[in-house]
Amino acid sequence: MSNFAFLRAEWPEVHEAATHAEAAVYPDPRTACFYARRALELAVAWAYKHDPALKLPYQDNLSALIHEPTFKQAAGDAVFSKARLITRLGNQAVHSHRPIQQQDALVAVRELFHVGYWLARSYARGERPPPELAFDASALPRTAPIPRQTAEQLRKLEADLRERDESLKALLADRTTLDEELKRLRAEVAEAKKAAAARPDTHDYSEAQTRDYFIDLLLKEAGWALDQPRDREFEVAGMPASTSLSHPDRSLSGAEGNRGFVDYVLWGDDGKPLALVEAKRTRCDPRAGQQQAKLYADCLERQFGQRPVIFYSNGYEHWLWDDARYPPRQVQGFYKQDELELLIQRRGSRRPLGQAEINPEIVERFYQTRAVRRVAEAFERDHERKALLVMATGAGKTRTVIALCDLLMRCNRAKRVLFLADRKALVTQAVNSFKQYLPDAAPVNLVTEKDVEGRVFVSTYPTMMGLIDETRDGQRRFGVGHFDLVIIDEAHRSVFQKYRAIFDYFDSLLVGLTATPKDEVDRNTYGLFDLEDGVPTDAYALEEAVRDGYLVPPKAVSVPLKFHRQGIRYDDLSE
Repeated sequence: MSNFAFLRAEWPEVHEAATHAEAAVYPDPRTACFYARRALELAVAWAYKHDPALKLPYQDNLSALIHEPTFKQAAGDAVFSKARLITRLGNQAVHSHRPIQQQDALVAVRELFHVGYWLARSYARGERPPPELAFDASALPRTAPIPRQTAEQLRKLEADLRERDESLKALLADRTTLDEELKRLRAEVAEAKKAAAARPDTHDYSEAQTRDYFIDLLLKEAGWALDQPRDREFEVAGMPASTSLSHPDRSLSGAEGNRGFVDYVLWGDDGKPLALVEAKRTRCDPRAGQQQAKLYADCLERQFGQRPVIFYSNGYEHWLWDDARYPPRQVQGFYKQDELELLIQRRGSRRPLGQAEINPEIVERFYQTRAVRRVAEAFERDHERKALLVMATGAGKTRTVIALCDLLMRCNRAKRVLFLADRKALVTQAVNSFKQYLPDAAPVNLVTEKDVEGRVFVSTYPTMMGLIDETRDGQRRFGVGHFDLVIIDEAHRSVFQKYRAIFDYFDSLLVGLTATPKDEVDRNTYGLFDLEDGVPTDAYALEEAVRDGYLVPPKAVSVPLKFHRQGIRYDDLSE
């Protein structure tokens, strides 16, 4: 009997895709992951269509839908984490040429079972599945009359996935057509949801399994094979006696003091530890592992003469702590080997920003050099990681941040920079400016040169959103630590609402640029940069620029514009 029989009555399309996935786990793992993702798409789309409490994000792809805050709140951490995992495995099945193992397919289908349980428990109008319902791996067919997908068929799968996305858009568009049938269904679903919320959810979502697999997956996407005995449960000596309580089953005593076992150690080619990962239980705040991880880092440093970067995670949240430089901060995953090597190398090679000259061939105006200095002070002296510059149009925002890039690169604070703009024309302008004032940085226009390497990458937001999920042989092209600095041209709330995933994904310094007068900048924008309302990192207003002779006062000219007469549609705008 299928693990997904409880979905058949009310969600026949989800049930059909789920049973396809279930049947393919052993004979064709790649197809199993593909159909698990398809079943998730259908389940999520159904929820958005029938639950008005879920707000549609700006983009309607699966990743955007599951990351929308109202969906995350409705699903909870456990289900959200499982949805992310299924999405990743489904994307790998279609877009990566690395082999998909049976274990990967089994995980995808097992996680889909729990997402399906959540869907039925939350929204079923008829009989709900019992809380004790459990996934039965023994029920999966060991053989099935389906051949493994060939390379040609894999390309067809990719085309099919795009078609599924179009179908998803159409399904979501239907939500605006509130016919009587949909109104009735929504009312019934609302009652079912209310009744479900009144009872505690006692279902076992197997969160520990999800945590362990998800951490492994994130590490492998960052290029860590984890195929050596020393990569996991690495034994260290010299732990304080009090720490034995954290892992009572793994603590030993001896002449060298208490011993402990590090969950993961990420090694450099020289045999020294680059980082460690401390994994805590999913229901724990990951910061509960901070002190334990620090003690492990102390032990590894004594043994190998190099202090590793510290990560601690509960599978849902991940924190990075380079305690030789910065306080802990939340990140979206783990660093690649070269990114960790650079972090450690910089401990001894960084130059003080305040002692370095700002290149006068890039900026020569006093307010531009002042802005660069204030951003540098925020990063170095105040240990801030975000800055906002308010500069009047025509005052030279792009040249100012190019001078900042030059300063950070010369002081070994930044190796790679990402500059984001909301129009292709602005991307071209920025690339030309970097070529003129910082040619050695080899600026790359990601809109037209997606496979070129360089130090400065310039892109539109949609292009970068597509590249974030790009994998090559199972590894992400752009890791969370790929860029040291991300620059946002025309930073405002709508950009963050639509593309916040970019800024959350990269663990980088962040600089926003805007020409909006500082008193008119939305307070949410200041909050996004961790700044007090009305107090940007630096500001140079139009009135000041006119007074100083750098700009002339504007002259009002009445022009009858078409969009005033006919309106404007976002979908009609160019990138």
